[in-house]
Amino acid sequence: MSNRDAIVKRHVSAANQIHRWIDIIFPELRQVFKDVTCKGAIATLRLFPTPKELRSMEAINIVTGWRTEMKRQPGIKKAEALIKLAKNSVGTDKAHDAYKLHLKQLLEEFDLATSQLEIVDKEVSEALGSITFTEKLLSIKGLTIVMLGGILGETGDLSQFAHGNSLLRHAGLHLVEASSGKWKGQIVISKRGRSRLRRFLYLATMCLVMNNPEFREIHAHNVKVKKMKKMKSIMKLIGKFARMIVGIARRNEPYCAEKVHPLVPLAA
Repeated sequence: MSNRDAIVKRHVSAANQIHRWIDIIFPELRQVFKDVTCKGAIATLRLFPTPKELRSMEAINIVTGWRTEMKRQPGIKKAEALIKLAKNSVGTDKAHDAYKLHLKQLLEEFDLATSQLEIVDKEVSEALGSITFTEKLLSIKGLTIVMLGGILGETGDLSQFAHGNSLLRHAGLHLVEASSGKWKGQIVISKRGRSRLRRFLYLATMCLVMNNPEFREIHAHNVKVKKMKKMKSIMKLIGKFARMIVGIARRNEPYCAEKVHPLVPLAA
């Protein structure tokens, strides 16, 4: 997972530099492709990246080029839109060859990071497959392989933790008093633990709040009925999530929605 983090940073960096390149050379590309790192946009950048090239092309030739890169390619209307936008582009037309070389290098870096990410994700999935309680944990709706891999990569065998609170302490998510010998301060999160584990516990809980009916209902109840601040509710749910996954790992039992204690629907 540490290796994956490094690859993700390179992947994001390459994507950001591609965004910058488009802003300089062909900003109108965003009017055709909302995501300039999607397959259609990347194929366009690979085959005919600059407005100067697109101005002299026919729409059918652009579609033919897309077919060499993708099984499902954009249609003739998008090709016509590209040509029209290229003719009125406000992007710079100076140092044409230098910018093309730069883009080629950025796409190579983006492709390399993408392929490496696929390989690492496959390895993570295979590694998780050898752990006895993985299937039980993945039965929690909203918990992904990457999130679980990130947690287990920092904790090791979850079944060795005596309680979910031990996991929170391992991550530095337990509460301490910010004080000295002369004064007492507020109760705060210690952050004396594994920062990557804190990050994955937080991201996993956010995924559950968005995709898991029980966690979404509890979060809504905390915010709307108990009048908690959203972040305070999330932190409470991180504790609940930690206790839940340690319990599942220790007992090697499947996820049971009823044990999460779903609340009465707000509409009632």
